[in-house]
Amino acid sequence: MATALKIYLNCDTVDQPQGATGVDWVEMNTTLDKLIFTQGSTGIVDDGYPIPTPSQLNQAAVLLTGSEIVVPKYFLADNNTGLLDQIHLAGAQDKQYVFCFDFDGATASEPVLEVWDDSGLDSVLLEVLGAGTPTNSWYRGICTTTAKPGLAAWVGTKLAGSTASYYLLLNDGNGALGAAGDLYMQFKVVIPATASYSGTASPVLVCKYTTN
Repeated sequence: MATALKIYLNCDTVDQPQGATGVDWVEMNTTLDKLIFTQGSTGIVDDGYPIPTPSQLNQAAVLLTGSEIVVPKYFLADNNTGLLDQIHLAGAQDKQYVFCFDFDGATASEPVLEVWDDSGLDSVLLEVLGAGTPTNSWYRGICTTTAKPGLAAWVGTKLAGSTASYYLLLNDGNGALGAAGDLYMQFKVVIPATASYSGTASPVLVCKYTTN
């Protein structure tokens, strides 16, 4: 039987592994749920409030300032409850247990995280992914399977497609999983000072791996 993957998000303020007693880890429905990266707005685009409309999201968008900006808030739009769950530890924070990739068996390759324009997984032309130039991607990740990032202003890997150096090795470069286990990452969106794009974007984050 092929190894299956579940993705969990730490919607607590406690930096403890998935499964830790009393820590609010939420399983993501990868078909119906979405992630939202935003400035947020009190009582509207906010933890525990209904999933916002496009208009509400637009009103709570990050405003460009001409300086580099790290998007401050990260949410799970939980289709099951119809509410937002804030991923409190995501972003520019020195936290280890934020995004969890839970494998129920061994893998034949090291799991990786990639980001693409859409579910076709064949282009990275969105402005937020560098408009065809991966080194200009706004999306960044860092593997935290074995340790914290080391500082709040972590650099990480810019994510765009499957070109070498622009995807994230989730087992810290240690190869395939020999047995069931959890892998972790930290994630943030960094808007460059030169950005002029002010629209919305819905890229696809995908975890790829092979099984025996």
